Amino acid sequence: MNESKKKGGLFLIAVGIVAGVILWGGFNTAMEMTNTETFCISCHEMEQTVYQELQETIHFTNRTGVRATCPDCHVPKEWIHKVVRKIQATNELYHKMLGTIDTPEKYEAKRLELAQNVWRSMKKTDSRECRNCHKFVSMDLDRQAPRSSEQHDPHYWDAVDGKEPQKTCIDCHKGIAHSLPEGFDPNAEF
Repeated sequence: MNESKKKGGLFLIAVGIVAGVILWGGFNTAMEMTNTETFCISCHEMEQTVYQELQETIHFTNRTGVRATCPDCHVPKEWIHKVVRKIQATNELYHKMLGTIDTPEKYEAKRLELAQNVWRSMKKTDSRECRNCHKFVSMDLDRQAPRSSEQHDPHYWDAVDGKEPQKTCIDCHKGIAHSLPEGFDPNAEF
């Protein structure tokens, strides 16, 4: 192989590496920019409905000052799961363009279906996003209200003993950050 072909090959490799870094950086930057509460509530559908509800909950204002934002609950932290969720979000962009929930009335008409989709996803992932902050083994049952302590007790001991808990967070905590939909049946499977 002559010297000019070697240099040309090395140049192409260098250009490929630089282009890869730039593309990867751009992709990752875009992922992170769309992973903020500011981005989430830039759609008036979210800002005027669920964000208003969130502000009235313990996940927004509490004695410890720890605030959960939209992505904390709705976007996985692990990269591969985050990418999958972002791909799924393209369906939401499609419906944004269609105006499916662009008024409070349309949103309320679809609220149960939307909530069930989120609950189903959370159930399937064992409430993965909840567990970023809440872990059974970290709970101090003595400091919880008696009703909460009683409900968490068996799951705490399962976790301490290394067993899989019988339930996941969303089984009991629907409506924790947003209003429950009209027509919600706590006994219905979703």
